[in-house]
Amino acid sequence: MNILAWIILGLVAGAIAKAIYPGHQGGGILGTILLGIVGSLVGGSLGVFLSTGRLALATAGFSIPGIALAVLGAIIAVFIWNRLNSRTVV
Repeated sequence: MNILAWIILGLVAGAIAKAIYPGHQGGGILGTILLGIVGSLVGGSLGVFLSTGRLALATAGFSIPGIALAVLGAIIAVFIWNRLNSRTVV
């Protein structure tokens, strides 16, 4: 998949994930694109693992199931990012 398709898929997946995930994530447009690209990698790898049983780094394709996997991966990435950056107030 070429870089322009990665950026478009990242923007779409990141925006959908930010709309679904509760709370404020911040990051702006660049953060949304990067979140979606990371989500595409996480979702694509998860899809390969569930379908073949082997772990491989893959990206989700630019299709409806690919976008769904990228959004799922982006939600997982948002969750992990929020856990790593959460500040506990004592």
